[in-house]
Amino acid sequence: MTRFDTKLAHLGRDSADDARTVNPPVTRASTILFDSLDQLRAAREEVPFEGPRYGIYGTSTTFELQTAMADLCGTESCIATASGLSAIAATMSAHSTPGSRVLLQNDLYWPARAFAEAELTDIVDLRFFETVEELDALASDDTSLVFIEVPTSGTIRMIDVSQVGEIARRVGAPLACDSTWGTPRFFDAHALGIDISIHAGTKYIGGHSDLMLGLTTGTYEALGPTREWCVRYGSTAAPDVCWLGLRGLRTLSVRLERHQASALDVATWLEDRPEVVRVLYPALPSDPDHDLWRRQFSGAPGLFSIELRACDEAAYARFIESLELFGLGASWGGFESLVLPAIPQARRGLDPQPDDGRLVRLHIGLEDPADLIADLEQALSHL
Repeated sequence: MTRFDTKLAHLGRDSADDARTVNPPVTRASTILFDSLDQLRAAREEVPFEGPRYGIYGTSTTFELQTAMADLCGTESCIATASGLSAIAATMSAHSTPGSRVLLQNDLYWPARAFAEAELTDIVDLRFFETVEELDALASDDTSLVFIEVPTSGTIRMIDVSQVGEIARRVGAPLACDSTWGTPRFFDAHALGIDISIHAGTKYIGGHSDLMLGLTTGTYEALGPTREWCVRYGSTAAPDVCWLGLRGLRTLSVRLERHQASALDVATWLEDRPEVVRVLYPALPSDPDHDLWRRQFSGAPGLFSIELRACDEAAYARFIESLELFGLGASWGGFESLVLPAIPQARRGLDPQPDDGRLVRLHIGLEDPADLIADLEQALSHL
């Protein structure tokens, strides 16, 4: 099997053979039984999270998902954890050698940034960068990790991954990336030089807004420190959640194709609205990051942001609260459309000014795009 969509249908089903079912059964366990001491000792010598040892290290359901995800990402290994943030926290913590420098992209997923500022500041020299040039100036031989998100999930900004990777390699630091937006379907992270790729399976991989899951992929060597940290802190994902992740993989491509087509329709319509200053969606030819997106991605999902014309908080609230088909809530990647304020100033401790353009993050779901456009049109009339 070489084609991605065929892999989605067939990977992660080995344990279904014994059950003579299409889908593998859910295997739940705390205690794992062995036939002999030699068998027990052999299990303890295996790579953690790669075979049955104790429930916290996973069951056949966990291993099916991890093996499938590693294959889809074109790498050796995958570690499943309880959420995307837990995967990010594990990677950041594992590479925060006391006294070293950790470099994070400024517009990083804000809970990840909040974690780093709260937990790592007293351990490492934590620095933030906006551009490749800023990263180049900050990178030093004591850098222990470079962490990016492509694109950033609030401002939907791109960065040149190849250039970032060259800088990270120059100083001997691993490059980690939150790759959730593109998924393995649209973003071949490891082929671009990313050592550690993190996916919030909560989003497009799950696809139904009913699970929390983190998936970290890379070579055995690249994931070594993260794996050790997860063992030490008991960071793992429940078998039932892994089963839901496997279910979501089966329809990943067909859902993403619909998300992409509908998002392009809606984003193109929004570009022509007088109430909208700009649409931040790199799949649009007008986006300043469009060429970079084309070089790094093979498609785009349904998440983008818009900048509304300057308005006060009351008008901003009227627009958001008058939407009928867009749920107001965090996360994205499910079948439903969502809206959320996206105010990067607030994430950095700054107060947005009354005459600032207001950012709104939209997730375009699987509804008919014509209905979503009609809903946005009536909501924009409230500005």
